[in-house]
Amino acid sequence: MPKRIADRLNNSLERLLPEQRLFLRTDTETRFVRLRPLTQLIALGGSTVVVAFAILSAAVMLMESIGAGNLRERTQQEQAIYQQRLDALASDRDLRQQEAQAAQERFNVALAEVSKMQSELLALEEQRRELESGLEAMRLSLSAAIADRDTARAETKAIRAKLDNLESADGQAVAQAEQLSNTLQFISGALQQTAAERDLIATDAALAMERADALELDRRLTEERTGRIFEQLEDALTVSVEPLDKMFEKAGLSTENLLNQVRSGYSGVGGPLTPITVSTKGGIESAEQIRANAILTNLDRLNMYRIAAEKTPFAVPVKSAFRFTSGYGPRWGRMHKGTDFAASYGTPIHSTADGVVIHAGWSSGYGRLVKIQHEFGIETRYAHMSKIHVKVGQRVSRGDRIGAMGNSGRSTGTHLHYEVRVDGKAVNPMNYIKAARDVF
Repeated sequence: MPKRIADRLNNSLERLLPEQRLFLRTDTETRFVRLRPLTQLIALGGSTVVVAFAILSAAVMLMESIGAGNLRERTQQEQAIYQQRLDALASDRDLRQQEAQAAQERFNVALAEVSKMQSELLALEEQRRELESGLEAMRLSLSAAIADRDTARAETKAIRAKLDNLESADGQAVAQAEQLSNTLQFISGALQQTAAERDLIATDAALAMERADALELDRRLTEERTGRIFEQLEDALTVSVEPLDKMFEKAGLSTENLLNQVRSGYSGVGGPLTPITVSTKGGIESAEQIRANAILTNLDRLNMYRIAAEKTPFAVPVKSAFRFTSGYGPRWGRMHKGTDFAASYGTPIHSTADGVVIHAGWSSGYGRLVKIQHEFGIETRYAHMSKIHVKVGQRVSRGDRIGAMGNSGRSTGTHLHYEVRVDGKAVNPMNYIKAARDVF
């Protein structure tokens, strides 16, 4: 700054800020420092700026401290609410699992009862056919005996007529008469025996008819019991199959496409069951056969659903206690393609479905990463692990331990980043977890 301008400023500020002198004394001499008005103004302005900055910094720190306390309290409250929801969901899941096991046990008992009743029906049908054959044979024998009796009566009349004509004949005629009389007696005895056999056959026929009526009553009772068992089986299948239908639909999967893929890949194990055939004469199926075949079809559908569910990632990858820290969707201006589960370092991580390991190692950003290829074009990813317990090409089942939770890669803390991809496109993993909430 030119000296002339400085002198003018000093002269202008002289009234507000008079010149000051700062004396410095020693044992031998005295010196002074002259503080001109401009110098005093600069020092005063700097001091004011420093004081204002200190006050502003203290206010900002105080506001941040108050905001952090409120945020910490809200975080603790939300964490407690979320933990209560997790406990309630776990209890509901265990209850649903117990109900499913009980329904499966009832179904197995009912299926065994149906098999037993089918065997009894076949045995009763065979006995009925045998009784019908015996009755037919007895009827034919009785008809033949009656015909023989009528023939013998006619022959007896003819012999008596001959005896009346031969009363006046000689000794030879008498001998012939005696011979004919013996023959007549023999025929009479045979007729009496035939009549006795006829009466016995009639009695056996009456007993057979009574037994046939009893068998018919047993058959009707068996049909009623079979109907009730069919109703129980149909109700049990409805309760078991409908939740699976809804589970796959909520996950955004086509049930028919899934079942077709399972049917084509498991035709030797999970394919259509052989229909029940009771009649040996062909013809139109009975109502019981139609219902039994429908039950077998639904059983086959249930079995294929079970296979599909094992190969679809409906399970939660972390079985220990955890916190849900981040969901699927935009985050900090970028797309977050998975769901984050936070727990302690080294917490076991499990496969959410059957599949084959296609990657097990380091990946940029993901850190230690495991990729598992499942059926139906589905792939799951497990990132930021501390340890990996599987290798490429290994086949794993749902629930198998594949690694441990860590903080590797681009991560701000210990957690699991879990992704689900369908045909290479990331989808929300919670769609699958929520869909299976009421089933498993």
